[in-house]
Amino acid sequence: MKLSKKILTLLFALVLTVALAGCGGEEKPKAEEGNKDAAESEKLKVAFVYVGPVGDGGYSYAHDQGRQYLVNEMPDIETTIVESVPEGADSERVITELAEKGNKIIFATSFGYMDPVIKVAQKYPDVTFLHCSGYNTAENVGTYFGRMYQARYLTGIVAGKTTQSNIIGYVAAFPIPEVIRGINAFTLGVRSVNPDAKVKVVWTNTWYDPAAEKEAGKSLLEAGADVIAQHQDTPGPQQAAEEKGKFGIGYNSDMSAMAPKAVLTSAVWNWGPYYVNTVKAVKEGTWKSEEYWGPISDGVVGLAPFGPMVPEDVKQLVETKKQELIDGKFDVFTGPIKDQTGQERVAAGQTMTDAEMLSLDWFVEGVDGTIPK
Repeated sequence: MKLSKKILTLLFALVLTVALAGCGGEEKPKAEEGNKDAAESEKLKVAFVYVGPVGDGGYSYAHDQGRQYLVNEMPDIETTIVESVPEGADSERVITELAEKGNKIIFATSFGYMDPVIKVAQKYPDVTFLHCSGYNTAENVGTYFGRMYQARYLTGIVAGKTTQSNIIGYVAAFPIPEVIRGINAFTLGVRSVNPDAKVKVVWTNTWYDPAAEKEAGKSLLEAGADVIAQHQDTPGPQQAAEEKGKFGIGYNSDMSAMAPKAVLTSAVWNWGPYYVNTVKAVKEGTWKSEEYWGPISDGVVGLAPFGPMVPEDVKQLVETKKQELIDGKFDVFTGPIKDQTGQERVAAGQTMTDAEMLSLDWFVEGVDGTIPK
């Protein structure tokens, strides 16, 4: 009996020990899960609004490449994207929803999002909004863009050296200063090496419409163009050029994969470093509203690798002029510059101000086309 009592006592103690150990074992995973949830909730939420699909091969694709760079550089943040958001009222709804969901930084990547951003920003003063290519700011709204006209000028040199017909086609989106500025810079580059060349412009009034943009490219080829440039978000114009055995200048991202036999080079965006710098500044509490317009020396704009059809002497010519831009020895919009009517708009030795470039509403000499009202 005494032995049985001792055995029972030992068994009871053993069961109690195991039970306590079991309770302790249950608590540990809960604590770890709680820490994980806390870590997740502490992640800074950053959102991106795109006007086209990420797979457009152009503008939205370039922005998303920048976002991916940001995620790789700052894995402690959480990003959200919303694709194919129409400009206007629908974008206001999307941006509002992103703010409501706890995103503390929202990048609105298209010109037509500007007014909706300003409206939403007034309701969410603790959220930082960045609007790409616009001009309206607020205490919690900044604008950002790059001096793409510098890269445009350089691609114009390539086009001017390549054309045999002296007709270069340009498929253009909307008649806003950004697009007009790009056409003018490209034309100045073309005529710096080929004064006889003309740049023929066709408007599509679209940012992303593969079929319409390709058709516009075809119409320019039928009009005698043997090089096709573009301010569009799809590689359609480049594909049209390749199908006709002609050449092209891509835009937004390196478009050579979509038309390898046609693309001489592309004027490209490199948003990644800007996104990293901006998010870091917000996290550190040093961000202030500004109108960022980065030059080629910042790396935010540049050129894609040259195609194998571009001669070495042309590559060297472009590299030399690029270095002059970086060093500040050359500026694209330095006079003398005449408009289509032959009237001098920028005197010799004078350089257009940023305000003048940002409001451009006329074409330089050498452009064949009109600007719709």
